Amino acid sequence: MKYFSTRGGSQELSFEETVLTGLAPNGGLYIPTSIPQLPSNWKSEWKDYSFVDLSVAVLSLYISRDEMSEAELRDLVTKSYAGFRHPEVAPLTKLGEKKYVLELWHGPTWAFKDVALQFLGNLFEFFLKRRNGLKVERSEPANEKLTVVGATSGDTGSAAIYGLRGKTNISIFILHPKGRVSPIQEAQMTTVTDANVHNLAVKGTFDDCQDIVKTLFGDNKFNAKHRLGAVNSINWARILAQTVYYFSAYFHARRSLGLSENEEAQLQFVVPTGNFGDILAGYYAKKMGLPMAAKLGVATNANDILARFWRTGRYEKVDSAPAAESAPSMEPAAGSSDGKQATDSSGVKETLSPAMDILVSSNFERLLWYLAYENVPESESDRRGKAGEIVNGWMLKMKNDGCVEVPTAVLEAARRDFCAERVSDEETLETIRSHFTGAPSYVVDPHTAVGLHAASKMAQHNAPSVTQVVLSTAHPAKFSEAVSKALQSVPDFSFDRDVMPGEFKGLLQKERRVVDVEKADPELVKDVIENRV
Repeated sequence: MKYFSTRGGSQELSFEETVLTGLAPNGGLYIPTSIPQLPSNWKSEWKDYSFVDLSVAVLSLYISRDEMSEAELRDLVTKSYAGFRHPEVAPLTKLGEKKYVLELWHGPTWAFKDVALQFLGNLFEFFLKRRNGLKVERSEPANEKLTVVGATSGDTGSAAIYGLRGKTNISIFILHPKGRVSPIQEAQMTTVTDANVHNLAVKGTFDDCQDIVKTLFGDNKFNAKHRLGAVNSINWARILAQTVYYFSAYFHARRSLGLSENEEAQLQFVVPTGNFGDILAGYYAKKMGLPMAAKLGVATNANDILARFWRTGRYEKVDSAPAAESAPSMEPAAGSSDGKQATDSSGVKETLSPAMDILVSSNFERLLWYLAYENVPESESDRRGKAGEIVNGWMLKMKNDGCVEVPTAVLEAARRDFCAERVSDEETLETIRSHFTGAPSYVVDPHTAVGLHAASKMAQHNAPSVTQVVLSTAHPAKFSEAVSKALQSVPDFSFDRDVMPGEFKGLLQKERRVVDVEKADPELVKDVIENRV
């Protein structure tokens, strides 16, 4: 299996090179030369697998045995999930007759990104150790190192830091928008004082941080000097690791629903979506052959670039459509605070689900490549290259104009596999309240609440047989402001008693280490890296 850039070019990389490189030199994202199909006996062979077993089975379809033996892969996977608090890693919890949540927050930082970033940290260390070992055998200096640079809207940063803290030959620099992540998220990042960990608080938005990271990767001289590595979901290994829990959820749902071998699970996965990586993993799982009875559900907050794309076919930072074009389900509920939300100069709205406060979803480019490829005539001699040219043109237009409109055929193809809904802050708060006061009582964080409310809207268009699985992306204690606001009127509710894990108590009072960056300037970030790497 080789990997190539969504923006074209003849370069093909091995899995190892793809993981260590992160972002392609031409600005594209790496994708596999083909999407492997599941073995014919996967349903019977994998049905009783543990999460580790499933990971080895799925990842092996993308990683050549020439690059990593099964024993080596199993050792990395086992090490990655040994510290998770739940034996199933990603358990499925039933909330109603036709609704489950997939709890993805049982890792060390209580967020779904631990699933991929614990694995990615071990991959980085494995590849560097092997490369340096081979150099020693050749009597060459063993000095290969990696400088990991990433941007976070909240959970990626702490998950990356916990995945890479103390790792040999690796330095990690995480950029977060100052004052735009929750207090717990900020504390989880900045209280890690390992010598190889560096936090940068950038005065700006997540998109500013993400743009800086992309600029650094695009600076060939700087990149070559520091050997930059990516932990954001632009790194293919992040997407690959996340495909596993779709298979895990499928088998858990089959058992919970009591299905016989001849019955198929009628599932719809609904995903609270910011950077599009988590739901893209579901798209790959579907293309590999995982049965899905309904479209993948894209759930957004007021920063609804993705919901607007599926409504209009325009991928644009700022909504330019007349109000009359908006579908009723996309409008804020009566009394919503969306219309009063603070919006900065870039157009990002501050919401109660801050990890989704993103204007441009980086991983959406990967989906756009597949949509472009599907619409290139099969007679085209270089169909893959033509798709890369199309995507490169779209991305340049998006960068220059802030908007690109895809052809009708491309939008129709996107609508075949996905549906999308926008959820307001008021709807988010109501969803947190209704699930806490309902039966069974269940506390959800605001991002999971966005997914649950969107799922309720999507259920109206599903067949009666469809069961929904909503991906729960973070523990509610990480978002105390939103949860407390939603439940403040509930009698006898206590955040400390009903929500807060013991591990979080005292976290906000711990010593911190962080560098303030006064403006969103790549040169300022370069200076920090030069001085501290």
